[in-house]
Amino acid sequence: MDKVQDGIRTGLVLAATIGWMSVASSAVGTAAAEELLIGFLTAETGPFVSLSKTNEIAARMALEEINQAGGVDGKMLKLLTFDTAGKPDQSVVGLRKLAEDDQVLAIVGPFSSAQVRVVFPAAERIGVATMSMASSAPKLAAPFTYAFRNTSDEGYMFERLMRSLEAAKYPMATAAVAFATDDVISQTMGEKVLPAILKQHGVDIKLSVDFRLQAFDFSPQVSQLKSQPTDLVAVGSPPEAAIKLVQELRRQGHPGRLVAGSTIADPDLPTRMGKDGDGTIIPTTFFEALNERTRQFGAEFTRRAKAANAERGLASQFDAATYDIVQFYAFAMKQAKATGDRAKVAAERTAIRDALRQIKGFPSIEGPISIGEDGDALKPVYVIEMQDAKWRLLGTHPAG
Repeated sequence: MDKVQDGIRTGLVLAATIGWMSVASSAVGTAAAEELLIGFLTAETGPFVSLSKTNEIAARMALEEINQAGGVDGKMLKLLTFDTAGKPDQSVVGLRKLAEDDQVLAIVGPFSSAQVRVVFPAAERIGVATMSMASSAPKLAAPFTYAFRNTSDEGYMFERLMRSLEAAKYPMATAAVAFATDDVISQTMGEKVLPAILKQHGVDIKLSVDFRLQAFDFSPQVSQLKSQPTDLVAVGSPPEAAIKLVQELRRQGHPGRLVAGSTIADPDLPTRMGKDGDGTIIPTTFFEALNERTRQFGAEFTRRAKAANAERGLASQFDAATYDIVQFYAFAMKQAKATGDRAKVAAERTAIRDALRQIKGFPSIEGPISIGEDGDALKPVYVIEMQDAKWRLLGTHPAG
């Protein structure tokens, strides 16, 4: 009898400590039936690791907030993760594991466009909603019904950047393009997105140079850029390559302003680039200094990142997007009246997909978000400029 009483007391203390269920709840053995499973295709390594590695911190922030508020109609959310290492083939393995073995109701991720290109078709065949927090090559979700991206494609975002440049009356008569050839979104940016948007705004593109992401020496490319100096140097790459490029630009005396899409939207970029990066301008869908809500989110994210010994302590747009994806799924599960019953998984996945496609003006941490007909998020774009090791807001563009 003493052992039974000790067990009951332990269970009640645990429930009160975690805060996920009331002391008066039923036996712990029923908890599994009350869980709604969400999968998460993480990227702990890979070309965009500096942007992707902290996404899980944001996902768990959202999960805890939802569960502490009572979950979804009393059912707790649970996150199951699979590390893709940023690789497309591993992403498909992870999708199948989470969707077929674990029977999750929806999936967060994967991160990059290269991963999304193979995951979205597989998710469509299985019939499970999958939402990327970062992939931004144009129209990757459009052919599918279960595919979503809480991101805006790079053309949409870079066009807003050009509007801000014009409004600020910055020099922009000429430009060069520099991009990585061994990454899907970087190559898409360099060959298609950047040239097209620059030309739309009347910018004369003088030359284009390319490089490999693992390149150590950027001096040959910069020598070419210096031979024809331009007002702008438009970059298609992850943050690490952009940092090397701008450092070599300044070393060789090239004064051009670095502009890029969200592929280099690392909030720590001012610290990592130093004075070499002054004047760099990028678009982002999350700006921590925007309002009290964004500042509170950023402060809590930083606290958790430091506790986890993360290399980066500031929340990026991809962290904010991940947080919002979990919020979207909770909303859609509520609309779908999801039960988590494995016998109903297929039907509930479809109902969740249908609810996601009805999202209009969702009050997210990034600003009001709607899901477009092509599966991409329509949301505000904040154009920010690097000055004195800090980001400052140059322009705000409402969704649409």
